[in-house]
Amino acid sequence: MKKTELKKIKSVLEERKENLIQQAAKVGDPVYALKEEELFDEVDLASTESDQSMRIRLRDRERTLLKKINKAILKIEKNEYGVCESCGEEIGVKRLEARPVTDLCIRCKEEQERVERSFADDH
Repeated sequence: MKKTELKKIKSVLEERKENLIQQAAKVGDPVYALKEEELFDEVDLASTESDQSMRIRLRDRERTLLKKINKAILKIEKNEYGVCESCGEEIGVKRLEARPVTDLCIRCKEEQERVERSFADDH
């Protein structure tokens, strides 16, 4: 991978990281802002619990993405970026541009998804 491509990807990762951190700061209100006695009926309570559950899942996804971004940036800094963690082959530049946090080449990712699908089908 060329240094200019690597620099561009690192810049994209750092921008995404900053956006996630800014979003988290904006949504800094407590997840459980309403008290049960402030809700008028079961529908209000169910709706609020559903909203809170969705916010928690979104925050978990954001936290996971932030970890992946930090891992990718660290790999760039260690000159280990762009190598498949499964087979050791170089990951294609187009894949890295499309999904800069990936740590699997397309072949290994497809195999992983095939295994996951077959496991899901078995259960």
